[in-house]
Amino acid sequence: MLSQIRPALVTLAALTLVTGLAYPLLVTGIAQAAFPHQANGSLVLKDGKPIGSTLIGQSFDDPKYFWGRLSATTDSNGKALPYNGGSSVASNLGPNNPALIDEVKGRVDALLAADPDNQAPIPVDLVTSSGSGLDPDISPAAAQYQVHRVAKARGLDDARVKALVQAHVEGRQLGILGEDRVNVLELNLALDEIK
Repeated sequence: MLSQIRPALVTLAALTLVTGLAYPLLVTGIAQAAFPHQANGSLVLKDGKPIGSTLIGQSFDDPKYFWGRLSATTDSNGKALPYNGGSSVASNLGPNNPALIDEVKGRVDALLAADPDNQAPIPVDLVTSSGSGLDPDISPAAAQYQVHRVAKARGLDDARVKALVQAHVEGRQLGILGEDRVNVLELNLALDEIK
């Protein structure tokens, strides 16, 4: 019996060391050496202090800031908690679900109330949540839709804010993956830098 247990325990110990210690340390070391910013969460720093990440959206509702996508994340009790990284899920509401329709109407009403003169069509990513509920980016069209409201709230010229948006448009990853996008946190931080 001992002759069967001993090899099993030795194999368990060896695999635990390889897969539980050596491999994670190797991958972490390579990530830290090759991609230190990404390996540490792609943190955004202001005055040396982390204020967010380029990978997880933040809730902005002040008219002087660009607004991101809706977040469907919740806390452990099911209460809405926008951009909760511990609860990355979609709402799973279908297009005919009254709750989704009410959510979209509420966001449309909020956008129209914040900028009643804007008659442009509202981009869909401003009124729906992403699959993860944590999306930090909006489409360039969604950013352009908000230019007048943000410029007016800050007392800036529309052209200046529009140029800032254009400067923050990121292209497709590797030139083929995804769509053009604007990181809301980075754009809002750039807005705060304007004197």
